[in-house]
Amino acid sequence: MRILLAEDEAKTRRYVAQGLRELGFTVDAVEDGQVALGLLRDHAFDAAVLDIMLPGLDGWTLVKTLRGEKNRTPILFLTARDQVEDRVRGFELGANDYLVKPFAFAELVARVRNIARPAEAVAGDSTLCVGDLVFDLLRHRVERAGQVLQLTPKEYALLLLLARHRGRVLSRTLIAEGVWGVCFETQTNVVDVVIRRLRAKVDAPYASPMLQTVRGVGYLLDADDE
Repeated sequence: MRILLAEDEAKTRRYVAQGLRELGFTVDAVEDGQVALGLLRDHAFDAAVLDIMLPGLDGWTLVKTLRGEKNRTPILFLTARDQVEDRVRGFELGANDYLVKPFAFAELVARVRNIARPAEAVAGDSTLCVGDLVFDLLRHRVERAGQVLQLTPKEYALLLLLARHRGRVLSRTLIAEGVWGVCFETQTNVVDVVIRRLRAKVDAPYASPMLQTVRGVGYLLDADDE
């Protein structure tokens, strides 16, 4: 699980980052809000832990910007601001959770794990669902609305990568690294080609499209569950 930690107080940043790493998390720790925004735009994180009073760009503005760009990375505010109106503002801007300093590290970990569940899992860890799209992880099989989709290995890998980061925009570079294990040249259209093939199989036969293009950024997979 990859976590972004944005905290300008050095002691707290080291303490939280070390504790999370000892538990097996991959942690990118930064002290500047603008740097954090850039990382969240360019990489897929399972969750972000943000202070509010950050140099460069404060946490309020950071989350507002992300949500305005349709970036749904789960956000936990970790802050000394303990007023009710601050908590309400955090949630209204799109944060998933809010923890006030001083805090118990065990509670922080529990909250991070809770918000970082990227997609609804059913029937144990062998099945992953995004709307009516169901992944059988043991048999590498995908169904939509009860119909089995005939996917190539790369199509399956790309679709699963997007499903594990449901609602989050993944760049072409990140997709290429995750599916092919390499970073392609920017002019390469191999990701776009596979996305087009997936659209023909995942979206075209059905009323509600799930694969979305965010122009100039990348692709995301989501479903209207209402």
